[in-house]
Parts: sequence; structure tokens; C-alpha cells
Amino acid sequence: MVDPFIRTFEDADREGPLGGLRLAVKDLFDLAGVPTGAGNPRWAETHPVPDEDAAAVALLRAAGARVVGKTITDELAWSLNGSNRHYGTPDNPAAPGRVPGGSSSGSASAVALGLADIGLGTDTGGSIRVPASYCGLYGLRPTHGRVNLEGAVPLAASFDTAGVLTRDAATLRLAMTALLGKAPATAPITRLLAPRDVWGEIPESTRAAVWPAVESLGLDVDDAPLFAAGEEAAPLERARVAYATLQAREAWETHGAWIEEAAPEFGPGVAARFKAASGIGDAEVAAAGLVREHMRALVAQRLPEGTALAIPAAPAPAPRLGEAPDREAIVRLTCIAGLAGAPGAAVPAGRVEHLPVGLQLVAAPGGDEALLALAERA
Repeated sequence: MVDPFIRTFEDADREGPLGGLRLAVKDLFDLAGVPTGAGNPRWAETHPVPDEDAAAVALLRAAGARVVGKTITDELAWSLNGSNRHYGTPDNPAAPGRVPGGSSSGSASAVALGLADIGLGTDTGGSIRVPASYCGLYGLRPTHGRVNLEGAVPLAASFDTAGVLTRDAATLRLAMTALLGKAPATAPITRLLAPRDVWGEIPESTRAAVWPAVESLGLDVDDAPLFAAGEEAAPLERARVAYATLQAREAWETHGAWIEEAAPEFGPGVAARFKAASGIGDAEVAAAGLVREHMRALVAQRLPEGTALAIPAAPAPAPRLGEAPDREAIVRLTCIAGLAGAPGAAVPAGRVEHLPVGLQLVAAPGGDEALLALAERA
């Protein structure tokens, strides 16, 4: 067994809407007086111990949550698998012998194991939604910029978000309300877009397991394609490549100088991604930026207020330990929200050979509260 916690704490009981609830904190977020490791021992060695909590931790504590530990994360949060060469792979009790998903692996594992009620994580390219799907949990990636990321180690600033994982939708809504703060009222979601061009790329076993969750919401469902017929071939793959290009450029701009100076030891997947990121050119970035602009416009057009996109949170259940995930297939599903800066919720949907798979619900930017209300119906 691999414990999801790097270190545990005896935090004081607190009053508030989250009073009595235990909080597991991904080791990207600062806790006063505790080293922040970002999934790599060299990071902690080369950075000072913080003297105050990250903004997201402070908000959850102010709402009554009690910190019980800091959790394992993939190195610098750049993975979707949940395996860390330095700290191991936290257990996935919903799928024994399989990965919990990353990079919020420890937070997902702690919640799934019942060691915490709320797992604070980040989602840049799916790092809350994918672990939620693999572990049978609820999770929310908020609208980009809605949750204060001060005191959290960045990866790609134009995609990074902070959210939580929980075992039930009511706790998800309580915790995210503490993080999101007050917002103008939005119309409830009454219509789902389940585009056949996206669903057509999903393996039949996952489609069969997730589709009943779409129908169970009892809303009008439209299966019209997400992308226009005149768009160039493989638009989802084009979106994935654009996302990967922009994320990689930003990741290298964020961490390249530290990597060259500190010479950290990375696992093979993370090391390969940073090496590739160092060589991305301006022309690639400019082309990817045009794709992002198109995706933002598309989401605004296809997801008006009251409509949510309904697609699987991941194309398949959790891979076995030591088995390479189909990262490209995963990111084709998660990059839509990332490129649009949109909120995306993951809710438990069904099982493939007794392994959990989740439904992803995406609204236009600002639709976080409507998504949380919809998740409680799932």
C-alpha cells in the first residue's frame, strides 16, 4: 500500500459550513511552516519554507475545513497518471492494482480511501477530472481565474485552476462555494449537448457505461456535432495539439530556468515532456493560439447559458499500475474546457468491467454554480 500523504497533521477543529470536514492538500499548495515539494524533492530543497497558507487553503480553513495532510502529486503537476518516481503511486481503492490518476493523485486517493472528505487539487489539463473518473469521485475544475492561485506552484498559467475532489456532490458544492465566493446568479442547466462527433471517438464499453448517466439527468439532449462540418479533419486532435503546445511553452517558461540551474531528477515521462517543451518555437505557439481563440468562440456559441456539454471524463477506466495511459485520447476530452477557460465537473457515471468511469459536464465560463447544481442531480 502507498499512503497518499507525504505528511499528516493534527489541525484544530474549526467552525463554519465545512466544520468537521477533513481536508487533504495537494503538495503544490503552501501550508505555513511546511515545505512545499511540488512532487519533486529538489523543489523543496531549493525553495524557502512558506510562512503563510496558499489562498485556496486559507479559504477552505476559514470555512471550517481541517487540514489532515499534504498529498502526493505528480512532479510539477505535469502528468495524468498519478505515478511519482520519488514517492510512489497512491492507492486507488475503487480500482485496486490501477493508478488513481494525476496529477492530483494523492488528494483523490485520500478522499477515495476515506482519509479525507475534501481533496484540494489543481486542474491544468484534467488533473481533477481524470482522477475523479478513475476513483469514482466528484470533482470540479472551475472557470479559469475564479479561484485564487496565490501560494500554489504553477505549471501553465493560462490553464491552471484549483478545485476539489469529494465523495458526494453536496460536499463538492459546499467546498467549491468557499473557493469561488459570491457570483451573479446564473440560469439552471436545462439542456445537454452530447455531440456525436465527440462520443464517436469513445470506446464502445465507455459509451455504454456513461450514456445512461446522461439520460438520467432528465434534460433535453442534443447530439448535434460540436464542430462544424466544414472544419478541417480531426478537429479534436487539432485542439489537443494546440493545448499541448501552449501548455508546454508555458511550462518551460515557468520552470525552464529552475530546471537548468537545479538539475532535478524527473521520472521519464515528465523529463521527456520538459525536454520537448524547451524546443517549441514561436510559430507553433502562434498557430496554437488561433486554435484556442476558435475553441473559445465555439464554446461560447454552442454552450449558451442553460446548456452544458456532456462527454466522458476519460476515454477508459484507470490503467493498470505500470501500464502507459493513452494520454492523447484523454487530453482530447479534457482540452475543450482548458482551451475555453471553462468549468468542467466530473461525476461518477458507471462501470466498465467493475471499474469506475465518469461523466464530464462543461459549461461556458462563469457557469460554475450551475454545474455544481447539476452535479447534485447526477
